[in-house]
Amino acid sequence: MADLARATVAPRYAGTRVQRVEDTRLLTGRGTFVDDVVRPGMLHGCFVRSPFARARINGIDTSAALGLAGVRAVFVAADLNPDVQEAWHAVAGKDVPDTPRPPLAEGEVKFVGDPVALVVADSRYIAEDAVELVEVDYQPLPAVADFTKSVGSDVVVHDAYPDNVAGGMAGAPPDEETFASAACVVAENISQQIYLPVPIETRGIVVEWSSAADELTIWASTQTPHELRAFAARLLGIPAQRVRVIMRDTGGGFGQKVVPMREDMCILLAARKVPAALKWIEDRRENLMSAGQARHVNGTARMAFDDDGTILAADIDFIQDVGAYPTPYPVLTTAAIGMFFPGPYRVPKASFNYKTVFSNTAGLAAYRGPWQYETLAREIVLDIAARKLGMDPVELRRKNLLRRDEMPYFNANGMPYDHVAPNETFEQAVKILDHEGFRKEQRDALAQGRYIGLGFSAYIEPTGAATGHLATEGATIRMEPTGKINVYVNGGSTGNSIETTVVQLTADALGAAIDDVATIQGDTAVTPYGAGTQGSRSAPMTAGAVNEAGAMLRKQIVAIAAHYLGVAESEVELANSRASAGEKSVSFADLAYRTYYEPQQLPPGTSATLEATARFTSQAPIHWANATHACTCEVDIETGQVRLTRYIVSEDVGPMINPNVVEGQIAGGTVQGIGGALMENLVYDDDGNPLSSTFVDYLLPTATEVPPIEFGHVEIPGPGVGGYKGVGEGGAIGSAPAVINAINDALAPLGVTLTRLPASPASIMSLLEQAQQ
Repeated sequence: MADLARATVAPRYAGTRVQRVEDTRLLTGRGTFVDDVVRPGMLHGCFVRSPFARARINGIDTSAALGLAGVRAVFVAADLNPDVQEAWHAVAGKDVPDTPRPPLAEGEVKFVGDPVALVVADSRYIAEDAVELVEVDYQPLPAVADFTKSVGSDVVVHDAYPDNVAGGMAGAPPDEETFASAACVVAENISQQIYLPVPIETRGIVVEWSSAADELTIWASTQTPHELRAFAARLLGIPAQRVRVIMRDTGGGFGQKVVPMREDMCILLAARKVPAALKWIEDRRENLMSAGQARHVNGTARMAFDDDGTILAADIDFIQDVGAYPTPYPVLTTAAIGMFFPGPYRVPKASFNYKTVFSNTAGLAAYRGPWQYETLAREIVLDIAARKLGMDPVELRRKNLLRRDEMPYFNANGMPYDHVAPNETFEQAVKILDHEGFRKEQRDALAQGRYIGLGFSAYIEPTGAATGHLATEGATIRMEPTGKINVYVNGGSTGNSIETTVVQLTADALGAAIDDVATIQGDTAVTPYGAGTQGSRSAPMTAGAVNEAGAMLRKQIVAIAAHYLGVAESEVELANSRASAGEKSVSFADLAYRTYYEPQQLPPGTSATLEATARFTSQAPIHWANATHACTCEVDIETGQVRLTRYIVSEDVGPMINPNVVEGQIAGGTVQGIGGALMENLVYDDDGNPLSSTFVDYLLPTATEVPPIEFGHVEIPGPGVGGYKGVGEGGAIGSAPAVINAINDALAPLGVTLTRLPASPASIMSLLEQAQQ
């Protein structure tokens, strides 16, 4: 019956640098991405896209395309759009007013890349050729590409919004008396360009409709498999139990793959009209041109200080470009720019005002920390204020940063901070940097004619926000008859390694050896509902779900083990995939075998169940994380080239489930922010033509532009299970302002202050030339 062996202490996997369980699969080329999916007789879709930013569609002639051998169908708006039943996204809910979002352009195209028709053919090659044969009679119309000129323009993007204002909000009015009487006031216009998520795997979807079974199966590159399933059911008006979404490996999302977009709608609608599975894989030019813009904000940030640098008030007034067809997520989070503007500082009075405006450009889509502009604007203004006050930016921040003993703290806009200590991450970053040592190096370099600089950026961000469908997450944990354990969670893993962390958490919850635990994710047929990867929610929400399901299953394992060992349940300990009581023990394998195959041996009333499903609902509205970024650089004033020399991140995300995963998330986001600070720029000309729709013109950071990232960790437990907080977005929020501040610090002796991104060599040289005039 029971093995006789001394019980050992259960290893604790959470908090350790466990190797990622998915690495072997991915690094050996055995991952399964959407383009790897092949179905019998599969067809391929390709979109006809508008070459004009705005034009009337007078007619579409598909006859030549349909005459091409291998072309099965060409769909236009009249074929697909009337089939839409409901098209709302869970992130907004069905009752929140939404902006127009037709699958295919109806009557008028509204940006370059607007999908006008969908060609379906036997191969992508044939579909590409057929696209060229579709003749669209366009009547070009004036377009508004510059969102700063959109409000009240003669060009109206959507008739339902005649002033081109999609929405807006204002907080308390500015305290102008404080601004008028303060010893020091800094007001700066901060302009952030469009830059993009650019996942290594572009968008993609395979949809197969079985008319005999009335079932829809979807393979997708998505961050939210269950939401895609629900959306597809709503869109087509079919029962959700008839829809299955399978998400295997997804090569990055960064917010772009949270909600289904217009092209996804088209493929879903068309799949019921063709005789086989339909695949669409986005090419890189489509991704840059039409998968959705990000950032693109222009505004004025003001801060008032007394003569010793204490912040008295802060105000931000801005507009954000939402393009022609925005997705709801970033439009909703625009308010966060204003509400979070006080940041991790002691700001007694704060105000904000903003508008979201339409333009004839690609629609705004979610991107890692979509409210990032608040940190960019505030941190640039703080450094400018420090120079104006004759203070080091370190001293100015040190004077105003919030401390742990001040928590809980409500910022001036009512945001409830808690379980954070921004001053601790800041001081750790300053220490790692050796601030005084750098300032000496900087003075010596300036004497030699070299311009080096130091920039800081501090922020506080909400993670795991428990609102709407984001507030709950499910998990199922099953011990198989072999004693091995599977944990089923919604998934949505797009590089954030939920596979590894959920295995660590489950092994700890059950006292299992980590090699005995595996996970199944991303298949809506077998996994509990969850909101997926968005809003830096994976750690706190998945940990909560695993904790609840694990506690239930653990109780059952202990009860069954106690019976077999002949001891009281209180004597049973679980460790290393064994149940032990003193000198007695039984392996999970033996326990599971006997439970599944000899259930009659269990006491009457004892369930032969080694499986538990639980749904965790967060009671904490927000898990606040915070960090400080520090960057040093050297600027070549002859060429405008910026070379980053050191990069430090001190982050508090609570206890770390896996430090390797945490640091990977921080590093990935940091590199994206560096790209946004220095080079990434989706440029449109005055007529709305994109000028950077390939990697020849849209520049990305590489290993040669990014120094090794140095990490510091402050672990202040959050309010949820395990004290875990999210880490997905912080790197992308804090990095761009740190880089810009470093550049401005380097160029301060020359009277140059950069407030318009990106800091390209050309823009730096232009500012240097202006300063010399």
